[in-house]
Formats: sequence, structure tokens, C-alpha cells
Amino acid sequence: MLLFTKFKRFHSALRPQCCFQSLPDSSSEALVSSIISAINSCSSLCYCHAIQARIIKSLNYRIGFIGDQLVSCYTKLGRVEYAQELFDEMPDKDLVSWNNLISGFSRRGYLDKCLIAFFRMKFEMEIEPNEVTLLAIISACKGSRTLDAGKYIHGIALKLGLLWEAKVVNSLINMYGKFGYLDEASQLFMTTPVQNIVSWNLMISVPSQNGYAEVGIANFNKMRRAELKPDDGTMVGLFQACEGLGVGKLAEGIHGFVVSFGLYANVNVATALLDLYAKLGRLDDSRKVFEELVCPDIVAWTAMLAGYAVHGRGKEAVEFFENMVMKDVQLDHVSFVHLLSACSHSGLVKEGKSYFKLMSDVYGIEPRLDHYSCMVDLLGRSGLLNEAYELIRGMPMEPNSGVWGALFGACRVYGNVKLGKEVAEQLFALEPLDPRNYIMLSNMYSAAGLWRDASKVRVLMKDRGLRRNPEPGCSFIEHGNKIHRFVVGDQSHPDTEKIRVKLDELIQKIRKFGFVSKTEYVLHDVEEEVKEDMINKHSEKLAIAFGLLVTDPSMPIIITKNLRICGDCHGTAKLVSLIEKRTIIIRDAKRFHHFANGLCSCGDYW
Repeated sequence: MLLFTKFKRFHSALRPQCCFQSLPDSSSEALVSSIISAINSCSSLCYCHAIQARIIKSLNYRIGFIGDQLVSCYTKLGRVEYAQELFDEMPDKDLVSWNNLISGFSRRGYLDKCLIAFFRMKFEMEIEPNEVTLLAIISACKGSRTLDAGKYIHGIALKLGLLWEAKVVNSLINMYGKFGYLDEASQLFMTTPVQNIVSWNLMISVPSQNGYAEVGIANFNKMRRAELKPDDGTMVGLFQACEGLGVGKLAEGIHGFVVSFGLYANVNVATALLDLYAKLGRLDDSRKVFEELVCPDIVAWTAMLAGYAVHGRGKEAVEFFENMVMKDVQLDHVSFVHLLSACSHSGLVKEGKSYFKLMSDVYGIEPRLDHYSCMVDLLGRSGLLNEAYELIRGMPMEPNSGVWGALFGACRVYGNVKLGKEVAEQLFALEPLDPRNYIMLSNMYSAAGLWRDASKVRVLMKDRGLRRNPEPGCSFIEHGNKIHRFVVGDQSHPDTEKIRVKLDELIQKIRKFGFVSKTEYVLHDVEEEVKEDMINKHSEKLAIAFGLLVTDPSMPIIITKNLRICGDCHGTAKLVSLIEKRTIIIRDAKRFHHFANGLCSCGDYW
């Protein structure tokens, strides 16, 4: 009675405004249909309460599953407490009702509520779950990253014989993959009698997402031998594997598969392909794929714009964006993130400021954290540190680590230790357990010769139990259908002696052009001669020397670096491209650098 009184009050207060005030007064089919329509279009908690009051007055919750639909409406609005209260008052709840409640909790990410409802259903009401029940809970397990609960549901599925349901098996495979349990995912796949195209697609994508791209490719070959025809999901998984391996020839082969299987007209597949080519350093191939699209959607346009941005082709990105405007492409906040990023990587300060203003003034898109991060990066890369700092201070929301990190990187590049220390304090407060911020501050002190301050930061790291990322700087280059890996001072390659001789030759050549090693990038308190020897053995230089030895002079040398390229290697690559008359493309952790004729596409805004 109390619940009825509360909802009656809501209904009375809202009667003049509610869209259903003129609903039929009888319990006819017209009334039921109108109530269901009102529930489906409801976007307000107050309206939802008023609808419930009308149901209490005129109808039964079980008619037309109105009660279940109203529970869904409450969970959709994020008010799970009202959904639970309504559900508990509903009479004659069946499996559909319980599944509806559990699915609603799952969509909101409430694993604990999913499990409580599941246990009540199974053990109190003695209602056996079906595949819909388990799929909802497995989804919540993935979202909450709770493997134990997922394993429990796996056991329930086995006990109830639901592992014959392909959707349940595929959801479990996906869950184990998300947690990095590849053996469990593979074993489940091998033992299930219901392998379908989705199962195979997961066995291609899951290993690739966990760093085992070779396994994903091998599973694709097994799928072909099983004579299953691939679909767009197969191709997207293959693209992920190819990106993980970084093998350009493999991308060409997959491109051929796309065409032969008749999937080239699929805009999702073509978009993923152009994105892959861009990530492999082959921007021209990306553009060719884009131009062959008959009706590119916003995702395809944005992917191509992102390609220009990450390759530092700022002017081309601006031209491409203006073409999007002319074609009446519906712009969104993601489009502007990539546009501002392209301006940042090319030093287009004037253009970046203009688009940042147009975004809200003309297109009605309010700047988000990502947009502010791009603008701070744009100003910082151009040396406008104070302006970047003032932009942060004037933000309408609290800056996050991405925004402060952009300014911190600029402080390091321009040696502004004072501002860098202040920014570091902000980052320490936001991310006290991220060792990268401590390392960057320590490196900044070291570059300025403030060895004592650098030592204090390292001691602070130790006191807080933080360690430097053990991953060494590595450079990768493709040759002979194989990826060759180099680390600093590497002597493990079969052609080590030839590489060393070639590198020595290159260093002598660039010195004749007046190049002086930038030993300030060696952040150790050692003699200058030792610093120079250390920096001359960086992995990028070894990969460049190897590339010159083995690649066709007409082809670009494409190198991938797992960390950011240092200033000395950047300067070396520019001169080598001029002296050797070669195009060198290096993808570091931040972006692509295209070196040709002694210049870099980043315009030294790297």
C-alpha cells in the first residue's frame, strides 16, 4: 500500500505533463499497447514512476509482461534499486522475469547483484537457469574482471548440459581470452561439439589480443582446412594478428583473401584494412583502400583521418577534414580528437586553435578531456608552455593524467625543470603508483645535470615500492618474411659483424656532415666518451644499418620501436635518409616518423 501511495503521488504530480495522460481507462488491449509504448519510449525516472502508478491502478503486472518491461526500464535508467523493489513485488515470477532482472544488472555491470538474483532463483525458487541466464552473468564477469565467478558459471553450464549451446561456449571462450587464460579458451574450443564461425573467429582474435598473433594466424589456417567460409569477423581478427606481427607481406596476403572471399565491399572490413595499413606504416595503401570505398561511413572517414594524424601528416589531415565538411560527413568528438592530434604532431598551432574554437562554436561539440589533452600537447610541442599551463588552469573540468602528461612531456623536451616539477606533483597525486612519471622527472633532472635531485626521485620510487619498466628499448624490422629484433648494443643477430661495420660507416658519414652526438639523451653520470659509445648502439641505429644492408634501395625501410625514439636517433635518421637517399619510416610509441631528404614528417615536433 505504501508503494502504491508513493507512485500515486508521482502520477498526480506529473499528470499534466505525461504523454500517456489520455490513455484508455479500461484494461483493454489498447491500454496495454499504449502502456508498453510509453515504457519503451520512457527516458525519465519521474515518468517511469508515473507509468508504474497507472499500471498499479488499472492493470496486472503479468499482462503483456508489463512488469518485466518496467523492470528493464528502471535498470536502463540506472535505478536498479527501483527495479529490484518492483521485481520483488511482482507476483508469479517465471524464468523470463528472472532473466530480465539479471540481464539488466549485467548491462549495468553489477556482477554481485547478478549472482544474488541467480542464487535466489536457483536455490530459493528452484528455477533452473537457461542459456540466457548464463550469458548475462558471463558478460558481467568479463566486465568486472572476476574470473572465479566465471569459472563457477562454466561449471553450472557443464552440469546443466548447456555447453551444447554455441553462444554459451563462445561467451566462455571470450571470457577466458579477456582474462589471458588461453589454454582454458583453447581447451574449451577443442572439446566443444558446436564449433561455428564465431568460435573460430574468437580463436583467431583472442590469441592476438594476448600477444600470440602467430597462434591466431595458425588457427585461421586450421579454419580454412576445415572448409569454413570466413566472414567480416574473421578478417578483423586476422587484421589484429597481422598488426601484432607487423608483417607487411602478410597484410598483402590477407588483403587478397578479403577480395577473393567477396568481403571487399563490406565497409567494416575495408575500414579495418585501411587502419591496418596505416599502423604498418603504409599510409599510401590506406588511402588507396579508402578511395575504393563506394560509400564510406563516418568510421571509415575517421579512420583515414586518424591515419594522417598518427603519421604526422598535419596539412593532409586538415585537407582531408575539410573534404569531410564538404561531403557533409556528420562530425563528432572523435573526428576533432584526430584533427587536433594531427595539428599537434605537425606544429599547426594556428589551425589547431581555430578548429578547437570551431568545434564548440560551429558544430556544438563541447571539448572533452581528450581535446584539451591534444591542445596542451599542441602548445607544449611548440614551446608555448605557459599558454598550455593557463589552458589547463581554465578548463571547466578537472584535468586528468593525460592532460598533465602532455604538458610534462613538453617540459622535458624544453628543459623547463621548474614547471616540470610542479606538473610532476600533479601526476604523483593522480597516479601515485605509475613509475613512468617518477622516471621522467628523474630523467629531466639528469638531463639538466641535477644528479642529486634525480637520485632523490629514484629513492622516492624505491620507498614507494615502484620499479622501472623492465621492458628494454627494442626496434623491429621485417625482412625475408621474418621480424628481426634489436636491443641496445645487440650482438645476437647472425649478421652482427656486418651490421656493426655498416653502422660505423654511417656514423663516420654523418659526422662529416657536422653531426654531433646528442649525449644529453644518455641519462647516466659517466664520461662523455662512454655516453657517445652508448648512444651509438641504440636499437634504432642497429635496425637502420640492417635495413640498409638487406632491403631494396627503392623501398622504404620500415622500423617499429616499442618506446619513444630519442633525439639523437631522430637526428641520425634524418641525415642517413639524406646521405643514403633512402626513405626511413620509424613508428615509435607515440607516432610515425617519415624521414626523407634529411627531413622528418614531424617537422621536429616529435
